[in-house]
Amino acid sequence: MIAYDLIGQTPLVLLESFSDDNVQIYAKLEQFNPGGSVKDRLGKYLVETAMKEGRLHKGDTIVEATAGNTGIGLAIAANRYNLTCVIFAPEGFSEEKISIMRALGADIKRTPRKNGMIGAQQEARAYAEDTGAVYMNQFETEHNPAAYTHTLGKQLTDALPHIDYFVAGAGSGGTFTGVAQHMRQFDVKNVIVEPEGSVLNGGEAHAHDIEGIGSEKWPIFLDKSLVDDIITVSDKAGFENVKLLAKQEGLLVGSSSGAALQGALEIKNQIDKGVIVTIFPDGSDRYMSKKIFEYKGDK
Repeated sequence: MIAYDLIGQTPLVLLESFSDDNVQIYAKLEQFNPGGSVKDRLGKYLVETAMKEGRLHKGDTIVEATAGNTGIGLAIAANRYNLTCVIFAPEGFSEEKISIMRALGADIKRTPRKNGMIGAQQEARAYAEDTGAVYMNQFETEHNPAAYTHTLGKQLTDALPHIDYFVAGAGSGGTFTGVAQHMRQFDVKNVIVEPEGSVLNGGEAHAHDIEGIGSEKWPIFLDKSLVDDIITVSDKAGFENVKLLAKQEGLLVGSSSGAALQGALEIKNQIDKGVIVTIFPDGSDRYMSKKIFEYKGDK
């Protein structure tokens, strides 16, 4: 086995201190991917699919808009296939992710925070049109959810004999959609978790401190029929759970994982018995400059 083959080989664990005899909560630890997040799966799939379709060849340039994790996954795949990787990343997100992308050889172009991810997408698309680079378009391509349906989704149902609820954060919506499509055949209820400031539950769009999830518009490929519920969580709750997971489970995870746990706990409080599975997308190591363990909610 080579390092690239480790993508997708992540553990599923019982969150012992958050479970009891009646309701068990399991988490898939995606920080154990080589690039440290669930988006390694996406980067690998987008690049390899584009090559199979003949849209991308060795020596070409790929471009994407991302706050970090997708860019890391794409940079890993780009190195594997001798591609140049250009990333448009809004200001204000984790500097650790930017440093990692640069270490992997990606060319980083910063965009104004006030323009959000939509602004970064516009600049990435324009760059592709001007230069002939291949725009990976994670927020709109149908290949995004496909990256997870037959890998992550199947891994969850193979590992657990029965699942009642699948709970996961949604940013581009790809991870949630791909797994939810697989879960439908097993009669699992699919629940989205979003931070306050995301619009999926009908709220107003505004800045939030939880990174990696949340959307300024409904994702193009997210089929509403797949969504049984949407839980909106506060920044404070997400970051408090990050600290609890460290102290009670020995798990060092990012703020989107804390948000996912909050969603799972809210479902736990609504049911008498069942199995809940969630996704912890990445680790806390890439948010240390943002003082992830010292968050006070007063920004």
